[in-house]
This record gives sequence, structure tokens and C-alpha cells, in this order.
Amino acid sequence: MLGCVIHGAGELRVTELLVPRPGPGEVLVAVRYGGVCGSDLHYWRHGGVGDFRLREPMVLGHEVVGTVVSYGTGAGGPAPGTAVAVHPATPCGRCPECAAGRANVCRDTRYLGSAARFPHVQGGFAERIAVPAGQVRALPDGLGLRRAALAEPLSVALHAVRRAGDVAGRHVLVTGAGPIGCLVVAAAKAAGAARVTVTDLVPQALAYAAVAGADTLVRADDPGDAGWPEEVDVAVEASGVAAGLDACLRRVRRGGVVVQLGMLPPGQSPFAGNLLVSREIELRGAFRFGAEFDDALHLLAARGEFDGLVSAVVPVRDAAAGFELAADRSRSCKVLLEFGN
Repeated sequence: MLGCVIHGAGELRVTELLVPRPGPGEVLVAVRYGGVCGSDLHYWRHGGVGDFRLREPMVLGHEVVGTVVSYGTGAGGPAPGTAVAVHPATPCGRCPECAAGRANVCRDTRYLGSAARFPHVQGGFAERIAVPAGQVRALPDGLGLRRAALAEPLSVALHAVRRAGDVAGRHVLVTGAGPIGCLVVAAAKAAGAARVTVTDLVPQALAYAAVAGADTLVRADDPGDAGWPEEVDVAVEASGVAAGLDACLRRVRRGGVVVQLGMLPPGQSPFAGNLLVSREIELRGAFRFGAEFDDALHLLAARGEFDGLVSAVVPVRDAAAGFELAADRSRSCKVLLEFGN
């Protein structure tokens, strides 16, 4: 079977891999689509993401959907042939965070395609993967595999919006109109936000934000602050750059909430910390997700406009071209790799 393996910065290889057998408690899934995430691009470009660095070859990918093939001993779930989405996290279930209901920040979690631990957790960009059976979800009626491939990033966006608190009737600012930023727009709208303003440097990215439901689009480098709101109730930083966080802190109202969702570069990042004090702004982090995965599937089933965020589907044999396309924000939003027939 074919798999997408990263060996180091710039070393992405489509390789023949052994077909896994599902172990006790596991399910074997035939992967159909895998979404190329910003973290996959970071591993490809830089050999790591944030503080997580590659130390061995790793199969990439954690946004995967497919069909059930078979189960290992003692495992059960949706019948073979059922279309499923794969929740990529395996929390330990024992640490204080898991006990407190915050498994998304589990200190000993396993996450598909992540170099956060060693040996690394191999990812889902392969024609067959074996995962704990409890991590697959049958797709709701009316949801096809192509749109369902957005479930993982949409879960990230839903979690970020929930970290902001109640956004119903509020004005939300989103800095960064990449795939995650666009999905934050959709998540905020679904949560009842009255207005969503999105900023980015790339006009084509802003066009995708409009597809997601943004009310106001702002070029981040527009001189004279044209289009920028004077203040917003909530800001979600989805670009992963310090300038985006600075914009959020300066635009959110006194007593407002800023959610840092984008993964900032390793090391220290400067930001306007004095504003946290003088304006009593609340700065909150958002990392991955938990139960939002099931909510994401139901939201995807209910809203067809998400299809407009999938800009290309590329066969896995052409993964290098797919990664190049995904990295070019002037030409793409979400790029999917296709496995099998």
C-alpha cells in the first residue's frame, strides 16, 4: 500500500508500506481522503511544527476519513463497509487533565502524524490504517466522505470558538484566513455570532473566508486601517504569527477575550502584554479538540457550503504536487489527498 512519509525538511516520499493488521481493540480503515494540514506543511518545510521536531521518518496526516475494513480481537463498531471519520487522538485517560475532562491537553496523548513524542505516532496518510476502534465515527446521513474530511479541522475551530465563551450576538475578529481561520468563521456563525470580520494578507484567502460566511474582509496590510473595526468583542488569532496576536489585542474591547489558536513559532514571541493589564483582556489558548468532533460531523452534514472550502483533490501518488498546492495560499484553501479508487 502507498503511504506519505516525511524524512526531514523537504523530504516527502510516497512509499510502499506494509498493510497493518488490526490488533486487539483496533479497527482497520481503508482511507479515502486525507486533508493536508498546516502542521503537515510545517513538517515538510521545516522538519517540525512548533516545538515538535522530527527525529525519525513519520507517516504524515491526521485529517482522515474512509471505510471500515475489519476489526481486531475484542473490537466492534460500525459494520465493515461503513463510511467513517477517524478521531486522531488517543488520550491516556489517567492524567489529571483527562480526569478533569480536558483530554485535548492530555500530557501523554497519542495523535496521528505527530512528532510530539518519541517514537513518533505514525499518521493517517496511508491506504490502510489501524486505530483504536473507539476513534471511528460513522458519518451522519447525508454526509459524504469528501466533505467529512473537514471534520478534524472544523473540530479545532469549534473548540477555539467555545474557548472564547458565548459569542451569540457578538462581533468576532479572526486574524488569518487559512483553512482553520475560514472554519473558525463558520464555527462562530454557527454559534450565533452577529458579525465576523476576517483579516489576511492574501486576497484569495479572504475570498474563501467569504465562502465560509465572513461579513467583513480586511487586507491586513491595508494602509489607513480601511475596513478595520474600531473594536470587537472576541478575537481569534488563527494565523500563527505575532503580528496577528498584536492585532487581536489592539482591536478587542476592554474586558474582551482573545483566543490564540495559531501555533506560534518556537521560542519567545513578542506581544503587547501591557494591554492585557490596562484593558483586562483575557488571553486564552486553544489546542486541538475533544467532543467537538461529533458536533463537527453533524454541522458538516447540515451545511453544504463547506464544499466550497475544498479547493483540490490530489491522488496520493502526486502528494508532492498536493503539498506544493496546499502551501500556495493564492491558489488553495483545503487540499485533500485521495487514496484508493
